[in-house]
Amino acid sequence: MSLVTASHICVRFGAEEVLHDVSLSLAPGEIVTILGPNGSGKSTLLRALLGIVPVAEGSVTRAPGLRLAYVPQRLMIDRTMPITVRRFLSLPVRTTDTAAAEALARVGMAGREADQMTQLSGGQLQRVLLARALLGQPQVLMLDEPTQGLDQPGEAAFYRLIEEVRHDTGAAILMVSHDLHVVMAASDRVICLNGHICCEGTPRVVSTAPEYRALFGLGTQGALALYRHEHDHDHPADEPHPHHHHHDHHHA
Repeated sequence: MSLVTASHICVRFGAEEVLHDVSLSLAPGEIVTILGPNGSGKSTLLRALLGIVPVAEGSVTRAPGLRLAYVPQRLMIDRTMPITVRRFLSLPVRTTDTAAAEALARVGMAGREADQMTQLSGGQLQRVLLARALLGQPQVLMLDEPTQGLDQPGEAAFYRLIEEVRHDTGAAILMVSHDLHVVMAASDRVICLNGHICCEGTPRVVSTAPEYRALFGLGTQGALALYRHEHDHDHPADEPHPHHHHHDHHHA
């Protein structure tokens, strides 16, 4: 059973086609990572799946009554406006103290209700955003570049947390990543997007490989993996994606 399905969707902004003939589906409990360079349509794809952005062609279907949570790429917190973690968790839907405490405990932020949002580190902020997303007990969790700005240990810790969430709640997770090489090791599938789907595959945890150790050290406890792109087509020279030609990321 699919929770969310895109079938041959195209998205256009004016004359520009941002997504072309993209199809994917998300099954319960599945972790799917979408990779792609800037401007490849990753955020647009999430927003199309959410129904925020209209599709010009194709269709998006969501399971009836689907509980879906979305953590957008950038949360603009007004640095001058004091708001506590507890108050933030009640935006826009009021939540009980018990539910708030449970959500914070789940993401490793127990007892931090009184902290000011503006004082949190990047990693702590992501954990609070995740806690707020989990309050609605989502069946699907969509995360847009959640580890942007975190260092690799921070990224690995966040990925381990996501894996725990999947394990504990059974939620499916669709995550957009900005890094073309490094993905969450627990990803069931990796989809490489550049206006269209270039390739799909599974991440490889090659923790004995010297390039893996050089990239991650061993402090990440296997939460990160390398994605090796295997493109099954060439881009003709006249296509508007010149940066896309040689993505042979073998880390030799």
